[in-house]
Amino acid sequence: MDPADLAAIEAERARIRDRYLAADRPASSARGVHHVALLSSDVERTVRFYQDLLEFPLTEMIENRDYRGSTHFFFDVGHGNLLAFFDFPGLDLGPYAEVLGGLHHLAISVEPATWHRLRDKLIAAGIDHQEESGTSIYLRDPDGARVELLADPLGEMYGTVVS
Repeated sequence: MDPADLAAIEAERARIRDRYLAADRPASSARGVHHVALLSSDVERTVRFYQDLLEFPLTEMIENRDYRGSTHFFFDVGHGNLLAFFDFPGLDLGPYAEVLGGLHHLAISVEPATWHRLRDKLIAAGIDHQEESGTSIYLRDPDGARVELLADPLGEMYGTVVS
């Protein structure tokens, strides 16, 4: 990218930061993330990946209220937060695609020792992944959604407090 374009982008970022990022911001109206819902083309394969490989316990499986025959299932990702999935039998949803306005990746914080253990499990399982900055592992789930395992504590990113 041209240096002038980069400077303009940084100037715009600084303008927005100065206008909206308040040191004395009010408390959020939200209690937290209840769940994030993704799609699964194969329920059992998804359970094996998230529960057996990534160690996120399966907490519930129910019928999707919006589509008869569809399974809505949940994994515990800590602190009362859930990762949910739907399958839609009979519908051809096509492959996962990163699109503007869609999911880019889901970052999940894990303890550093867990990060190392999960990295070793990914290697042993032959799962393609990319390590960044010594604290992030990026990988794709069986349906192609990008997942980041982050060894930083909740509310921090690469040593910077972001919460």
